[in-house]
Amino acid sequence: MASPAPSSASAPASHQLRLCHQLRLGWRRRGRGGAVGATFSVALLAAALLLALSYYASSPPTASSSALVGLTLVRRAKEKGAVCLDGSPSGYHLQRGSGTGSRSWLLHLEGGGWCRNLRSCASRQKSVLGSSRYMEHQIEFAGILSNDRFQNPDFYNWNRVKIRYCDGASFSGDVKDELQNGTKFFFRGQRIWEAVMGELLLKGLSHAKQAFLTGCSAGGLATFIHCDNFRALLPRDSRVKCLADGGFFLDVEDISRKRTLRAFYSDVVRLQDLGGKFSHCSQNMDLGQCFFPSEVVKDIITPVFVLNTAYDAWQVQHVLAPEASDPQHSWLECKLDIRKCDSDQLEILQGLRKELHDAISELKHKRNWGFFIDSCFVHCQSLNSLTWHSPSSPRVNNKTIADAVGDWFFDRREVKEIDCEYPCNPTCHNLVFSRPFKGR
Repeated sequence: MASPAPSSASAPASHQLRLCHQLRLGWRRRGRGGAVGATFSVALLAAALLLALSYYASSPPTASSSALVGLTLVRRAKEKGAVCLDGSPSGYHLQRGSGTGSRSWLLHLEGGGWCRNLRSCASRQKSVLGSSRYMEHQIEFAGILSNDRFQNPDFYNWNRVKIRYCDGASFSGDVKDELQNGTKFFFRGQRIWEAVMGELLLKGLSHAKQAFLTGCSAGGLATFIHCDNFRALLPRDSRVKCLADGGFFLDVEDISRKRTLRAFYSDVVRLQDLGGKFSHCSQNMDLGQCFFPSEVVKDIITPVFVLNTAYDAWQVQHVLAPEASDPQHSWLECKLDIRKCDSDQLEILQGLRKELHDAISELKHKRNWGFFIDSCFVHCQSLNSLTWHSPSSPRVNNKTIADAVGDWFFDRREVKEIDCEYPCNPTCHNLVFSRPFKGR
């Protein structure tokens, strides 16, 4: 699941195609047996690229005046231990604010899934998700990162930062040992977070009048994890809030009655030694449970906005109906195009929607929190100009996502929006996927 936002802004299409080609070759080399065993891990590495490419092909983003924003590598990264999985320096893209936004900051944590074992982490070392050697030197900022006032009316002139994701555990790991089975792996997400924050504080973040930490997918989970720490770094009189986009992953049974994502998370937590990181975890809880947002949010004090769809495309494909749970491929067409789901499958999808509503029920009583739960078949919506704020953006109660987020951040109104059941909302941009790659 690489940079899972459905947006070409997260990476040029040519780069996405190149990485997808590398993934395809990797699957072919493994052979059929190996592909089945590694399906979920490889899917995490590829899913967001497929999401981005499908969205790019069917609904290209609107034109933007945004300039390309250069990559800044963390200074003395190796000395600080703030390195990617392969030991290369971590990095970020910074576009300076202006005018009334010169002392306001918006930070975005990039998504890209997780790796559960040394084999899957080794694959990431050779990609943008595990090495700055593969990162684009320049990227375009769109959606919530755009400097276009019409596309991004509330945050266009802020200092805007995209923090690159290359540690495989939502910016959380900090394992001192580098050698794992004779190969070097650097599980240093926590140090990346600290080093990037240190640099940005010196560049003006420490004087911010208002600051907004956001993230998509695995970056959305990281936003939950780091939200209160972000608040603690900033002046007490500043307005500080957080937004998690497509990051409210659910601890649900798949269609074969297994908890696929919980098992995956358990491996991530063990591999990167995250067990002692979460104070909300009790001794009788499975380690994987500690990594779910429904548990992480219990300790968060800082106001958070949850942006999610009730039919998250990535979760439908890889949590609700992963390939291993569907050997007959009866869910294949439904996972590619929600319009092709039969009545029984739609009933299960409505159950997924209910699970999300139940999981966020506690948030309804948090006065300063907000949420926008639409009924679209997508994954991450804040980084794409079309879904963030445009004449054809998805709406709930006639508000775009940008409208809702801005109203909440600036306390213009309380925002707790829940859409009606699919297929009620005609403004949705539902993703349509081509058939996934198969191992041979």
